[in-house]
Amino acid sequence: MGTTARPQYREGAQAAATGLTLFAGVMLFISGVLDVFRGIMAIAEDDVYVATPNYVFKFDLTSWGWIHLALGALAVIVSFGLFAAKTWARVVGVGVAALLIIANFLSIPYYPVWSLTLIALYAFIIWALCVVKRDTFAD
Repeated sequence: MGTTARPQYREGAQAAATGLTLFAGVMLFISGVLDVFRGIMAIAEDDVYVATPNYVFKFDLTSWGWIHLALGALAVIVSFGLFAAKTWARVVGVGVAALLIIANFLSIPYYPVWSLTLIALYAFIIWALCVVKRDTFAD
């Protein structure tokens, strides 16, 4: 009785880990693509964004465009590693999502609703990548 419960638990844990990793990979891919598009918009046309004149953090929109473009492209690349269930992608995915949360926080005055939406998406990605046990990933 005790020996049959353990393999079933392992199968359930493996299925949950696979599902959460797939969720994180898909969400990181979608959010990364959206950040790439956001970066292209900021680089190509600065007039798309409305600047808040009295905000504490003031940055050049073209610089923000390049930052979002680079981090978004990195997020897309890492998402492919998550689809392959690689440990390095899980670690880098948490780091990239954290950097993108900071970048989106600092760009709130230029695109507030979208920044807050992406912050929430990246928070879900970090949660999904951190809740899975380490031994369920391939090296």
